[in-house]
Amino acid sequence: MPATNLFEELKAALTTFKEFLDENVATIKPAIQALSAIVPEINDLITQLITLMNSLKEEIEDLNPGQVGEGLTKVTEFTNATKTLLTTAKDLLTDQADEIDSVLSVVNVVSSLPSLDAVKAEIIALIVAIIANLNQLKS
Repeated sequence: MPATNLFEELKAALTTFKEFLDENVATIKPAIQALSAIVPEINDLITQLITLMNSLKEEIEDLNPGQVGEGLTKVTEFTNATKTLLTTAKDLLTDQADEIDSVLSVVNVVSSLPSLDAVKAEIIALIVAIIANLNQLKS
């Protein structure tokens, strides 16, 4: 089974969300303005989304797999083997599923790092575009 590529999945999710916003901001904006009179928390939702997008952008910008050097390939092999082991063991260690999922989250990030350089600029550009669309909904 091929390793899950977290950054390709993130890029795909961001692309889908950006395309939706690109096509629908003009329709959504008046609806949000009308809803804010009934449910003022809708504005908080948009603000929280913008905050999360900015946090995600900062995290992606801070990731630099090139700093690891040649050892990154071996670390990736290690994390892929770890993922296989933990995924298999999870069914036997059902009472430790939360801990295993926590470790698997780290494993997914590390095992996807070699592909980050190829999509990093695209991910950042998508996030910036999404933030711009979300800001339009607030104005």
